Amino acid sequence: MVWVGIEFLWTSFASTAHPPTHVFEHQLKKFTNQDNSKYPIKIVQQQVRPTQVGPFIYEKIPDLPLENDYISKETGEVNTKDTLVSRLIRYHFYVKGRAPNYRFDWKLTLADYLGANDYLQSSVYPSNNSLTENPMKGDRQAIQNLTRSQRNALINRLVDMFGGDSNPPSIPEVKQKGNSEQLAPKVPVIIQPGGADLLKP
Repeated sequence: MVWVGIEFLWTSFASTAHPPTHVFEHQLKKFTNQDNSKYPIKIVQQQVRPTQVGPFIYEKIPDLPLENDYISKETGEVNTKDTLVSRLIRYHFYVKGRAPNYRFDWKLTLADYLGANDYLQSSVYPSNNSLTENPMKGDRQAIQNLTRSQRNALINRLVDMFGGDSNPPSIPEVKQKGNSEQLAPKVPVIIQPGGADLLKP
C-alpha cells in the first residue's frame, strides 16, 4: 500500500508538474545556499523528482563514485547520466517503496547494498533492462567501498533534498550531581571459601 501511494504520488508529479529546467535549478540553488531554512526545502520537495536529484548530490559530495560508464542498449553509447546515486534513489523509491524523508529508511537501503538487511535482486534492479550490463554488482561494491563518513554524508544530503530532517535532536545529556550528592560506588562482595557455612543455623 505504501509503495503504491509513493508511486502514485511521484507519477502525479511527473505528469502534472514539469517545471522548466532553469526554474528547478534556481530552486535547488536556493535550497543549497540556505541549508538552515526550512522554507526552501518545502518548495523543492513539491517539484523535485527522484531522477533529478542525483546531479545535485554529486555537486555537494564530489568524491562519490559515479559508476556511469555503462552502455545503453538503446543508443549503444555510454549513458553518463545513469549514475550510482540515480540508481540508488530509484531502488529506494520504486523497488523498496521506502519514504524519502527519513534517515532510517535510507539507512535500510544502504544496508541492503551492504548485505546487512535485505537482498538485492538483479531482475528488478534499476537500469537492468536499459543497460547492456546489470550495474547491481558494481553498485554494491561501490557502496561497500565508501567510508562511514561518506555514507553519512550521502544519507544527510538525500534526506535534505527530499525535505526531511537530517539532524534530529540529540538525546539530552544527564546532568551530573554535585560531589555531595554522588553515591559511593558499590564494592563487589567477595565470598571467601567456607563462607556458606556461616549461613547454617
